[in-house]
Amino acid sequence: MIKFVGGFDSVDALPNTRFPEYAFVGRSNVGKSSLINAVLGQNVARTSNTPGRTQTLNLFNVNDKIMIVDLPGYGYARVSRDVAARWLMRLEQYLLSRSQLRRLFVLIDSRIGVRPSDLELMGFCDANGIPYQVVYTKRDKRVREENQQSVSHEMHPAMAAEILETSAEKKIGIEPIRAIIGIK
Repeated sequence: MIKFVGGFDSVDALPNTRFPEYAFVGRSNVGKSSLINAVLGQNVARTSNTPGRTQTLNLFNVNDKIMIVDLPGYGYARVSRDVAARWLMRLEQYLLSRSQLRRLFVLIDSRIGVRPSDLELMGFCDANGIPYQVVYTKRDKRVREENQQSVSHEMHPAMAAEILETSAEKKIGIEPIRAIIGIK
């Protein structure tokens, strides 16, 4: 059973649970909420065509065993610089303070590739020993291979060696994420 715990404006407001957390983050409009819904097998995370809709830390309790965290996107969203800076500070605070965090899934739109903001987040995680996994989304769409920078575990010590490729729409690559999280 999946239960929406709540949307929280600050890290301090998050409930202190005993459950391991698996968080999803990426640039705005990367397909984060759609991927969460595909992984959970239910439409629990709100999706939108408008970048920047997820503005709170959204927690989902899965079978009273794990928590899924839908983090606000970064990068593209049309919000003021002050709001974007607050979101980034909140993200960093979340990553540094949640001992329950088992893995951060860093989502990258496969049509666009890795951007400087993705590399900044990955560098932050590397510097702070925060385990993360790169997940390419929208793999069923046309990919622009030219000018795409690649990333690898060798360059990023906190990154899981396997890079996952997914499509929420076509249900491609969902099972490996479910296996990592421990969802049957």
